[in-house]
This record gives sequence, structure tokens and C-alpha cells, in this order.
Amino acid sequence: TGTTAFPGFVKGICRVIVDPHAHSQFDEGNILVTGMTRPEFFPYMKKAAAIVTDVGGVLSHAAITAREMKKPCIIGTGNATKTFRTGDNIIVNAHTGEVSLTQHGK
Repeated sequence: TGTTAFPGFVKGICRVIVDPHAHSQFDEGNILVTGMTRPEFFPYMKKAAAIVTDVGGVLSHAAITAREMKKPCIIGTGNATKTFRTGDNIIVNAHTGEVSLTQHGK
């Protein structure tokens, strides 16, 4: 759980991105899970259906950018990058601030 930066509800495939320069596969509609965002993450954020971060507050880069892009965003989860793995099917409930695996997980 974390703090809602922009509300919404999304189900999709998790992509954990730690290094934005690593050129990881990231498809339109994936859910971006990362420690925190910076401008280098913008290409991923643009394609993302939702954004989830380990750290950050309501004035963090992720929060501000998500509000501008009107994308569901949960910040300050503390451990999303350790809890979820690339390829997991997850649910982002940015109304309640909860992120979870779908019933089938993968």
C-alpha cells in the first residue's frame, strides 16, 4: 500500500524498471514499478497504464507527472520493487492506494 498521487483502477503486466537507461522491454499499457522516477523515466511513464513507486510524496516527480498525464499512480509503497516482479499481473487500485497480484498472479 502507498499514497494515491492520482486516482484510478488498472489491471496489467508489471514491469520493474530500476535503470531507465537499460532499455528494458516496456509495452504500451504495462504498469511501471520503480523505486522513484526522474525525467529519464518519461518514455516509460508515457506508455504506462499506471505508475507505482517505492518512495516519494505528493510533490515527487512521479506524482506530479502522473497528475499531468492523468495516469493512476501510487507512491511511497516502501517495497513494490521487492514485492512484484516483471511479468506479474497486478492490480493498481489508486482509489485506495493498494497494489496486489491478480488472482492468478502470473
